[in-house]
Amino acid sequence: MSVSFSNENELPLICTATFPGLNLSHWAGENSDLIEKQLEKYGAILFRDFNVVNADDFADVIEKLYKKILPYLERSSPRNHLSRNIFTSTELTKDADIFLHNEQSYNIEFPMRTLFYCHKPPAEKGRTPIADTRKIFQRLPTELRENFIKKKYRYTRNLGSGIGLNWQTAYQTDHKQVVAHYCRDHDIQFEWISDKVLRTHQIRDVVAKHPATQELCWFNHLTFFNMLTLPQETQTLLRNVFKDAELPNNTYYGDGSKIPDGIIEELKRAYLAEERSFAWQKSDVLLLDNMLTAHGRQSFTGDREIYAGFAEMHNWNQVKINE
Repeated sequence: MSVSFSNENELPLICTATFPGLNLSHWAGENSDLIEKQLEKYGAILFRDFNVVNADDFADVIEKLYKKILPYLERSSPRNHLSRNIFTSTELTKDADIFLHNEQSYNIEFPMRTLFYCHKPPAEKGRTPIADTRKIFQRLPTELRENFIKKKYRYTRNLGSGIGLNWQTAYQTDHKQVVAHYCRDHDIQFEWISDKVLRTHQIRDVVAKHPATQELCWFNHLTFFNMLTLPQETQTLLRNVFKDAELPNNTYYGDGSKIPDGIIEELKRAYLAEERSFAWQKSDVLLLDNMLTAHGRQSFTGDREIYAGFAEMHNWNQVKINE
């Protein structure tokens, strides 16, 4: 066999090429059923020692597996476009840790597959932590889960506030009518605070049922976008500059009421208890089932070039649970 599998650290499952120069897009195309079966079980596969040398090779892998690479819509992170809907993973400064989250779970439409490619490993740290959302769900107290399932959560953004993305970047347009049309079509409440500032509210579920495995996943951005997930110094800075309603990002219960600090801290502990990581190597490709596995980023030193691509669009209506 031209590959070997191992999962010493539980996550990810590591698929290592044992044949020198093995082309990942060709191998993946011939073994897509095997890959998808393993992905449903583990939620994350790391392909290592394959011949992947640039963004186009990475794009070939995604297109071979999933036909189409999705565009990056309703943006929340600064990214640079490379080619064929391949982007840098994030342009946030290297000293910032990025908490675990599921890609675009706040969108009505989200990618089921998230992929990363290591073009240049960092000098130190810079890992991409991952966590099993099925285990996060099971770790949380039943009462907490049921309360959020009932109330849902509310994500509020102030785009163009001076910190974070402006609305033109988030929605990839300079036209307010295009933004309004998108928001109405995607169940987003919105109001123009000024010509520069757009405030949005979107109420989303916290738990989803995986369409293939039928397992319940803790699938949301309520912890990631909550103020308490930011470093303490950043929280203090934002509180000194903005009123609560003006914060660049924050989350609440679905009715708009405040989520107690202790609940957010309990959610953070659940994520971190399930966190696993690995050290990036040149040419690594990480494939995530975006519902089964959350991901984040460690701060790092030196240069780090990790590229991202998304595939397999799904709608929240396909994964809703029976409440």
